[in-house]
Amino acid sequence: MHRRLLSAAATGALLLGLAACGETTEGPVTTPPPDLGVEAPSDGGGDSPTASDGGGESEEPTAEAPDIPAPDPADFAGMDEHTAEGAEQAFKYYIAVSVWSHQTGDESALVELEADDCGGCEYLNSDIAKSRENSLLWTESAISDVDLTSIEGSKFDYEIRYKYLLGTHSRADSEFKNPIDVPELQYDAVGGMDWDNEQWLVAGMSIEWGEDVH
Repeated sequence: MHRRLLSAAATGALLLGLAACGETTEGPVTTPPPDLGVEAPSDGGGDSPTASDGGGESEEPTAEAPDIPAPDPADFAGMDEHTAEGAEQAFKYYIAVSVWSHQTGDESALVELEADDCGGCEYLNSDIAKSRENSLLWTESAISDVDLTSIEGSKFDYEIRYKYLLGTHSRADSEFKNPIDVPELQYDAVGGMDWDNEQWLVAGMSIEWGEDVH
């Protein structure tokens, strides 16, 4: 089983071989791997129970965030260079930060790596807030590279195709009520990268994953 996320901004990714099916309108899946595109309520919400001292709204996780080190930019050498290799490393770094954000509930670093209109990025990461609110963040797991390629794009400066394995871990079910165990999954991600203000930004993306992704 696999899921595919497509944004209108990521049409150029089709040049790298991902089949087009338009924007997904399917609801969340009910068996692993869960759908990362489950719509989360707007940030804040204000409906969560408060402590006895009636303080204001809090965006802090209801439980202490896991102490998992953030990805080190030094491990993605050249991602600050205006080259194809730099775009590749910048997209790898973005994926690593996305996984880390799913594990810790901290989304602050993602915003700095995305273009303002990267709808595919929002869809990929829209479950983080809901997972955080329900104390059902992903457990720690490792990323293993499978393949990394790039071409110059017509819509974006470069289109990066990154295949990687995400190790076994636990995450929320599709209703964010209980944790489920997820086997090792292969992801096939395509990112449209634009050079903006001396750094690479993810301007559009599509991704599919599952045990049958190749």
